[in-house]
Amino acid sequence: MPLFAYSVAIATLMLSFASVPARADSLSGAWSGNGSVHYSRSRERARCNARFSRVSGTLYKMNATCATPSGRVVQTATVNRVGANEYAGKFRNPQYNITGSISIKLHGSTQYVRLVGDGGGSGSFKMRRR
Repeated sequence: MPLFAYSVAIATLMLSFASVPARADSLSGAWSGNGSVHYSRSRERARCNARFSRVSGTLYKMNATCATPSGRVVQTATVNRVGANEYAGKFRNPQYNITGSISIKLHGSTQYVRLVGDGGGSGSFKMRRR
């Protein structure tokens, strides 16, 4: 699997796991879902599991694991609340040394995640609270 695909999958997963009990308006907790990653001229479906933990105030840390037909990746991210049910930040995949931006729109028990790699590539996911 191309490096960016792994990074995107991982970033998404990280967003879904947390040790803090979840509230309806919070990212905290475990999430899982599906989406796709885009790199070069290719597109792959991906499935992710993520956990979000509140660091402080409106700052969250994410740990995620994602899988595509090409492989499996693990990622981390840090996001901050930037609006009503909107979060933005940076993700990192140390396995492939890929970084980029992540944005999340939270709608109750569903979140819509968008990732854009610093070196190109992107991903989008629909995640549900587990």
